[in-house]
Amino acid sequence: MKQPSVYLKAGKEKAMSRRHPWIFSGAIDRVEGQPELGGSVSVRTQSGQFLAWAAYSPQSKIRCRVWSWTESRRIDAAHVRELVRAAVAYRHDLGLGAQACRLVHGEADALPGVICDRYGDLLVLQLTSAGAERWRDALVEALQSETGCTRIYERSDVDVREIEGLELRRGWLRGDGATEIEIDEGGVRYWVDVARGQKTGFYLDQRDNRALIRTLAQGREVLNCFCYTGGFSLAAMAGGAKNVLSIDSSAEALNTARQNVAMNGYDETLMHWQEADVFQALRELRNAGRQFELIVLDPPKFAPTIAHAEKAARAYKDINLWGLKLLRPGGLLATFSCSGGISLELLQKIVAGAASDAEVDARILERFQVAPDHPIRMSFPEGEYLKGLLLKRI
Repeated sequence: MKQPSVYLKAGKEKAMSRRHPWIFSGAIDRVEGQPELGGSVSVRTQSGQFLAWAAYSPQSKIRCRVWSWTESRRIDAAHVRELVRAAVAYRHDLGLGAQACRLVHGEADALPGVICDRYGDLLVLQLTSAGAERWRDALVEALQSETGCTRIYERSDVDVREIEGLELRRGWLRGDGATEIEIDEGGVRYWVDVARGQKTGFYLDQRDNRALIRTLAQGREVLNCFCYTGGFSLAAMAGGAKNVLSIDSSAEALNTARQNVAMNGYDETLMHWQEADVFQALRELRNAGRQFELIVLDPPKFAPTIAHAEKAARAYKDINLWGLKLLRPGGLLATFSCSGGISLELLQKIVAGAASDAEVDARILERFQVAPDHPIRMSFPEGEYLKGLLLKRI
């Protein structure tokens, strides 16, 4: 049977010539054949020249996601296994093979819609695209074979699956047992709940940034906003912080954070936890005359796409305005955005506006990015979702 094909409108092949892996519905001239949900299609120019093999998603605006740029390399279980092997080998070369790390990072590993994180002997798999779902069994087999892990838990419970026409799913794919696991990050221990935690249980992308905060915390009074299970809070304590105030709206996350403190044996009298809306809490701290020497602002995703950027910019400016007002002269502010719709350039402009409104001056000491097990492919700038600035108030 002839392979279904997608033909692009004239001129719409330019992005693909730069190896961008997404084809939007508006770029498509016609579809020949009857591609199935997640099935493979050949992507061609209007005149019929081959461009790529891609997975087809009839409901999504991202109509096709590229699996291969080689015409002779059709998509099958062997190809999936080869891509998984390369992804695992890359993390092994980073020295992260058996630790808590991201093993597969979607488009950056040529596996669009596939996320896999490793926590010791436990893998957590998240499939967010129709093509990834199509090769679910092959992915599980390849991951188990390449890592030797016998427990694989699925966290395909994100809203984007509904856009792809897929049901939400969560549960064991291989093995069973407790979904809580202890990990060690540079000597700091954390409890991770892969079933109920955010993302796949933990924010592995902030590993290197936590390590930097640890080096800066010595003797400082620290404020950690949107603290989740205390990643930056514990890193600060490990670095010798004078004390740490951590704020989050989730009581469950704060309970896990307290468990992490106890597990590491830190002085609990130096660590304070507040269940509150961070925006309101920052205003109340300012009204109370509080000041800090190191502040971390690591909010959730305010702008998943560029369409949300304007509204999100106001939220980012608000928290940075109050953060800068709470920062002592000479103090440090680590501010982040994990929003794909907010570029580093835009974040810097937002924070500069916040500094102006707060009537403070600051200099940039560092620009933050994701840890290297979350690689960024040059042809896929959308993969650079996490960015941040380290500022010193002058």
